[in-house]
Amino acid sequence: MGRLTGRLFVLFTTLLIAFIAYSSQIFIIWPWYGREFSVELLELLLPFNVLVGLLLWNYSLCVTTDPGGVPHNWRPNPNDENGYEVKKLTRGPRYCRTCESYKPPRAHHCRQCKRCVLRMDHHCPWVNNCVGHFNYGHFIRFLFYVDVSCSYHLVMVTRRVLSSASYWDEPSGKELIFIVLNFATCIPVLLAVGIFSLYHFYSLLGNSTTIEGWEKDKVATLVRRGRIREIKFPYNLGMRRNIDSVLGPNPFMWCCPTVPPGNGLKYPLAEGDDTAGEEWPPRDPEAYVYPDEDPNHKFELPPSPWTYENNALNPDLQPSTTRRRKQGPHAPVPPYHPDYNGDEPVPGSSAMDTDEDDDDDGSANGDAVGRQREFVRRGSEGYEVRSIDREALLRRYVEDRTAEPGRYHLYVPDPPSDPESGTDVEDEVPLSQKLEMWRTEAV
Repeated sequence: MGRLTGRLFVLFTTLLIAFIAYSSQIFIIWPWYGREFSVELLELLLPFNVLVGLLLWNYSLCVTTDPGGVPHNWRPNPNDENGYEVKKLTRGPRYCRTCESYKPPRAHHCRQCKRCVLRMDHHCPWVNNCVGHFNYGHFIRFLFYVDVSCSYHLVMVTRRVLSSASYWDEPSGKELIFIVLNFATCIPVLLAVGIFSLYHFYSLLGNSTTIEGWEKDKVATLVRRGRIREIKFPYNLGMRRNIDSVLGPNPFMWCCPTVPPGNGLKYPLAEGDDTAGEEWPPRDPEAYVYPDEDPNHKFELPPSPWTYENNALNPDLQPSTTRRRKQGPHAPVPPYHPDYNGDEPVPGSSAMDTDEDDDDDGSANGDAVGRQREFVRRGSEGYEVRSIDREALLRRYVEDRTAEPGRYHLYVPDPPSDPESGTDVEDEVPLSQKLEMWRTEAV
C-alpha cells in the first residue's frame, strides 16, 4: 500500500467517525430537545462525547505511534536463562534476510512497512500502520471505544425514533434523512468492528497475536494428526498477567492510553512449563527440509530444449501414479510403457493401485497418520513415450482383451444331427476335430 493510499484510508476512517458522532447530535438530538441547552441534554451528550474523544485519541495514537523496530546491530543472548527463539531449519537464531539482522522473539517482517516489527500482530490499512508492541494497547482500546460508542449511539438514536411514535413528535424531513443515514453507517460498523474486537479480546486474554493464533492452529492440527505431542503456548502467563503485559499493571488505567511495559525484545515465559527448551512454533517432523543453496551453483541452459530428442525415450523419467506404493509387488513401469512386462513384479509397492482402496487417514500403503503424499518427478518435459502405430495398438488391445481368461464366453453352436449316420463313429471322433470339420465345410 502506497503512502497516498494509506492516508486516504485514514482520512476516510476519520470522516466516518466524525459523521456518525456529530451528525447525530447536530441534526437529530439537538432538534429533538428544541435547540436549547438543558440538563437532560448534557446528561445525554456528555458521556457520548467523552467516549468519542477517547476513541479519536486512541485512534490517533494507533496511527502515529511507532509499533517498534529491531535496534541496529541487535543480537540474541545465547546465555539467557529463558533462551532465545531459533529458526526451524538451521536451529540457529532467527534471522531476517530482508533486513539482514537478527529477529527478537515474536518479531516478524512486514512487507508493507519494509522492516521487522516487534511483537507484530498485523498490518492494519485503516490506521496505515503496523500493530505491534508499542501500539497494540492503543489498538485494543480503540476497538473497545468503537464498540461502546456505537452502542451508545444506537440507543440514543433509537430513543429519538421511539419518542416520535409515543408522543406524536414526528421528525422533520431532514431529521428523518439523517436518522436513516446514521442507522445505515453505525450498524455495519458495529457488526464488523464488534466481531473483529471479540477476536482481539480473546487473543489479549491468551497473550497471543494474530500471527501466533495461526501458529497455534497449525500446532493443534499437527497434534490432532499425531505428528507431535501437545505443547503449551510459552507466552500464556494467565489471564491477569496477560492483560497487564499489554495494558499495564494498574487496572484503573486500562482505559487510558499508557506505555506498555517492556522493550519488546524479551518477553517472560510461562512458569511451570514442561515444554522448556522446545521451539515455538514446533516444527513438523515430516515436513520436507529444503537443502541449503549452493553459492557456487551457476545456472546454464541445456544445448537442446529436448531431453532425449523426439524418437528416443529418456531412461531417467519414471512414470508412476501420484502416490508411491509401499506394500506388495507392482510393475516398474505402467502398462502403456514400451518396456512394460507384467511378469516382472518389483516388491515394495501395493498391487492394488487404486485410490479408492486407500484409507482417508493414510493408513493404507504403509503411510503414517497424516503423512504427506510422496510424489515422483517426471522431468521438466513431462512424459516421454515412444511413438507407436495406431492400428497395431488397437490390434494388440483387442487381442489382449479377448484372450483374457474369463472375460468373454465364446459361443460354439451344437453340431447338426444326422439320423442316417451311426452314432458309434461320431462318438469316437474328438470334439476338436469335429469343430475343424465344421469350419471347413462352412468355408
